[in-house]
Amino acid sequence: MAAPFSAALSQIGPDSDVVVTSRVRLARNIAGLPFISRASNAVRLEVMRIVRRAVDHSVAQVSPEKREGLQWIELQNAPSRDRILLAERHLVSRHFAHSDGPRALALSHDEHASVMVNEEDHLRIQCLCAGSGLRDAFNAAFELEGALAESTSFSFHPRWGYLTACPTNVGCGIRLSSMLHLPGVVIMKEAERIKRAAADLHLAVRGYYGEGSEAIGDFYQFSNQTTLGAAEESLLENFHQVILPQIVGYEREARSAALDRHRARLEDFVLRSNALLNAARLLTADEATKHLSRIRLGSVLGIVKIELTTIQRLLLQVQPAHLSVVDPRATEGDEIEREVRASHVRGALAHPLTPPAQAE
Repeated sequence: MAAPFSAALSQIGPDSDVVVTSRVRLARNIAGLPFISRASNAVRLEVMRIVRRAVDHSVAQVSPEKREGLQWIELQNAPSRDRILLAERHLVSRHFAHSDGPRALALSHDEHASVMVNEEDHLRIQCLCAGSGLRDAFNAAFELEGALAESTSFSFHPRWGYLTACPTNVGCGIRLSSMLHLPGVVIMKEAERIKRAAADLHLAVRGYYGEGSEAIGDFYQFSNQTTLGAAEESLLENFHQVILPQIVGYEREARSAALDRHRARLEDFVLRSNALLNAARLLTADEATKHLSRIRLGSVLGIVKIELTTIQRLLLQVQPAHLSVVDPRATEGDEIEREVRASHVRGALAHPLTPPAQAE
């Protein structure tokens, strides 16, 4: 596994004041094989063999510098902490990390491109980027899909498009999503209005860890729900050029309104969290995330002088598995974990370091 700060979650990109990360995911299945829900372990192993061969073939087609560091991780054999690390970085779903049976992840060196094998579909091709750079992720995802398709046949129906395990993915099989930081709309009590508007636009709104999770620290994931009968380019244009700017605009307007109408309350909200994180001796992961979310808002608004990269890195490192990489004592019990987390946050805020763009 790479170092804890190498994931896109700890980096900065376009519109990073609001948009933490964006992702393009393609659902694909191998022609002639049953869906995962009906597949035996023997079939799943065959899927892994076919995808591994396709990955090796695709890697052979690219330049050596892009080829370096591509990993094939068989999750059924991976240590529990490594699987949780991947889930905390949003590289795999929590369900995928903890499920049973043969399954794998092909992961690029910079962690921006990956393929989940034997999740809900045979393949989940995904590209992750910092901020709102969906176009780059879109191009990278289809480049990877094209390379895999050179040696693999995907299930495709001339009328229905790509066949997938979940009916909502049938068609072009694409899911465009962004994780947004929306403390402004929460402060201004506009969160429910944003959710209703998202439903009207056929968007799914999920929590910090995707489907089935809660919003922690005012982080929400928005994604398209329509794939059948839609063209990939039109979905991208609508999500990237229309929907995402609207939500980002709502949040920026809400922050501006909060500053105009409730400046003292907003500054108190941010500065109390900053003081708490600089003084706390015990912190749970959710507490740390909540208060880091508030000082993230304060950093963007100029209320506190803390680099956004420092906060992004800490949001990742306070999660349990990442914390155990930072300091192995975090595995020695609940209270020690909370003590280690508080100590690490205090040290990072007192002496912020800017990590390298990629792990060594």
